[in-house]
Amino acid sequence: MRGIVASGTVVLVILGIGNHLWWLAAVALLYLYATHGRGSPGTTPPSGTGTAPPPDSYRTYRERRDRQAKWERRYRRERPYEARRQEREKSR
Repeated sequence: MRGIVASGTVVLVILGIGNHLWWLAAVALLYLYATHGRGSPGTTPPSGTGTAPPPDSYRTYRERRDRQAKWERRYRRERPYEARRQEREKSR
């Protein structure tokens, strides 16, 4: 990936000799790679429907599982109609 971005930047810089918009495209490409590229420090794995990373130890896994179960029980207790509706949709 790094080679493709570097090659693309070089091509855009060469094209930019005659047209400054290509320079802007090269800067935008480097910026996007720096912010969203692989291995950048600011990126976080997507949350939601994806699988969770493996736990460091069984204890952390168990704590996270228990915390999630506690929140789910609280949600079902505070919103019984919504919880039932979600269970019906899930069973379909």
